[in-house]
Amino acid sequence: MRGLFVTATDTGVGKSVLSACLLAAMRAAGEPVRAYKPVVTGLDEPAPAAPGELPWPADHELLAAAAGMAPERVAPLRYGPAASPHLAAALAGDRVDAGMLIARAREAGAGATLIAEGVGGLLVPLSESFSVCALAAALALPLLIAARPGLGTINHTLLTLRAARAAGLEVRAVVLTPWPAEPSVLERSNRDTIAALGEVEVATLAHVPGPNLGALAQAGSTLPWQRWVG
Repeated sequence: MRGLFVTATDTGVGKSVLSACLLAAMRAAGEPVRAYKPVVTGLDEPAPAAPGELPWPADHELLAAAAGMAPERVAPLRYGPAASPHLAAALAGDRVDAGMLIARAREAGAGATLIAEGVGGLLVPLSESFSVCALAAALALPLLIAARPGLGTINHTLLTLRAARAAGLEVRAVVLTPWPAEPSVLERSNRDTIAALGEVEVATLAHVPGPNLGALAQAGSTLPWQRWVG
């Protein structure tokens, strides 16, 4: 299977925007693409819009728009509460089936480049016995890690790298986002320190002001996705 698995150091870091940028850029370049996110939670609490910007849609809707898919084809499981997937499923009276999530991902990636996006960070439980990390390992896709550029990101990112490598995952790059037009001394130091201590490529993704497909594709085109996908 050809594609990338996008994870993050935490929730709300920007991995959905990163995933959408990759999908939009690939699609604009003529690459057949598909998006997959195993579980979406928090649908009862829409993301607030920044002043002067359009509100961001739910993750599966954003990824669907970028990939040219129906939203329900992107995420097989969708829940209202803003909670860990295993809790959101329990509150709905469901149990998350690991085999189904793996099979749906492989189905989505047939004949196209797949951008699979996790939920929160690598150690988030999708069920009591199946984590985002286990899903990434089952799919055997190269990993991208979305991380914040600011204070605290060194520790969070190095811990995520350690967890990924311990699970046998191949990390292609860390992507710091949103990367400011004029990064501070701290932000530049964070980028360089993560690259050195983590022994990893560190890329940056600029702020994208809302869910405009052209803006997403433009931002994604600044990333070396052709090399990352291989």
